[in-house]
Amino acid sequence: MASPTAEGLTSEQLAFFNENGYLIIPDALSPETVTGLLDETHKMLDEFSLDDHPMTKFSTGGADGAEHVGDKYFLESGDKIRFFFEEGTCVRQTRRPPKTHPPLHQQNRPLPALLLPALPLHLALPRNAAIARSLRYRDPRVLQSMVICKQPEIGGAVPPHQDSTFLYTDPPSAVGFWYALEDATVRNGCLSFCRGSQRREPIRKRFVRREGGAGTGFIENDGAKFPRDLEREEGGKEEEYTIGEVKAGTLVLIHGNILHKSERNTSGKSRFIYTFHVIEGEERYDERNWLQPPEQGFSRLYSKEVEAS
Repeated sequence: MASPTAEGLTSEQLAFFNENGYLIIPDALSPETVTGLLDETHKMLDEFSLDDHPMTKFSTGGADGAEHVGDKYFLESGDKIRFFFEEGTCVRQTRRPPKTHPPLHQQNRPLPALLLPALPLHLALPRNAAIARSLRYRDPRVLQSMVICKQPEIGGAVPPHQDSTFLYTDPPSAVGFWYALEDATVRNGCLSFCRGSQRREPIRKRFVRREGGAGTGFIENDGAKFPRDLEREEGGKEEEYTIGEVKAGTLVLIHGNILHKSERNTSGKSRFIYTFHVIEGEERYDERNWLQPPEQGFSRLYSKEVEAS
């Protein structure tokens, strides 16, 4: 598939995304940009200290969310850079945690300036805004930016999930922008997708803060379960996963309703990626969501005023 232009996705790319729920865009970042991002990531990790870290582990948890992370360190990460370990990781094996958490686009200038539009607007990578326009976002807001580091041999699996379960708007509107900073292969834990499942699989549950601030958990979703104007089809069949191996520099767009997963890193090579999500700012994002906006609100990918002019 061809790379997007400054005008956004081609008609063929948009049709593929709408049909399949994901889109692989090779060479979205130059080799020089990838090298710079990796250097900055390693610098951040090398400077990370265990001295005052609560040793919070990141877990996708079970169906009821009982095992999912939900401590203060996690819940207050919305306007800070935070580091999390994976389940089963031995600190003596690696002093590098697998994830740095939101909001890198607000807090760490060298890394996000190349990918994310921290204000002012001229710092934006135009391609991201152009893609959001292609996807018909009216007021795209950026949230949950992360570097996810699947370390060699210990990088954990992520079970099948839908991003809109964790970043819910009513109706659902999330899309993930997933940039590969290293080659992602079957052996080191690349993504895989259930093609077209965004049209079959409703957002049945939401990942929320428990009442009284006692951690996090899943609740039944009593709001809209599919995005606006989505052409749906009957579900109930057994889903099959398509492997998404990609080269460093690739951008993968991920629909918020599509089922996707990644396996353990069983190889001797790491799999570093940078990801952020966009939601529609005009849809309802309520106080039950685990991730709450900072005082100034979630960052705009572009301003409605600029678009109107």
